[in-house]
Amino acid sequence: MGHHCGMIDCLEIIARYYEPGTPLYHTLVTHSQQVTVLAQAICNHLLACGVPVDTEFVGEAAMLHDVGIIHTDAPSIHCHGTEPYIRHGILGRQMLEAIGLYRHALVCERHTGAGISLDDILSQQLPLPHRDMLPISIEEKVVCYADKFFSKTHLEEPPRTLERVRKSLAKFGTATVERFEALHSLLAIPETTKIDPNE
Repeated sequence: MGHHCGMIDCLEIIARYYEPGTPLYHTLVTHSQQVTVLAQAICNHLLACGVPVDTEFVGEAAMLHDVGIIHTDAPSIHCHGTEPYIRHGILGRQMLEAIGLYRHALVCERHTGAGISLDDILSQQLPLPHRDMLPISIEEKVVCYADKFFSKTHLEEPPRTLERVRKSLAKFGTATVERFEALHSLLAIPETTKIDPNE
């Protein structure tokens, strides 16, 4: 995993907000690298199937998708901010827009859950702006999907099984699970369809 992911230096950007050597930095960078590896494997599969996708951008966006967690109150992953964790996507969007990374910023906003719809926000009274935050571009979808297979609380674990991912999303409601299934049918590769012998 090179220091540069594409045209922008993702680790340099992360280090503007996160102090290298801290548990939080380790958590963010390890998780983001795990997501990046899977996201790029998915891109390679899409390209092999003739689906155009900006692999370089996906690599950058996957490294930066969780940059907003530092402002949230999530002590289990070393985040000691004040914001509800569900806001880490929109917080990351603000951080990246402030440095001119508008396209990457949208990946931050749209990766949470299987995307969050305006209907979800209203019906669950989520502390979010009233708008759809759903992945639209193929690149946004790849990062959103790949992210679901990795836990920030258990960095050393292998990728989650499909069954685990579905269970983890069920708490967001059936619409979220249905959106995940749509992403899965579009983006599944052998690495994400392994059957867990323990299930």
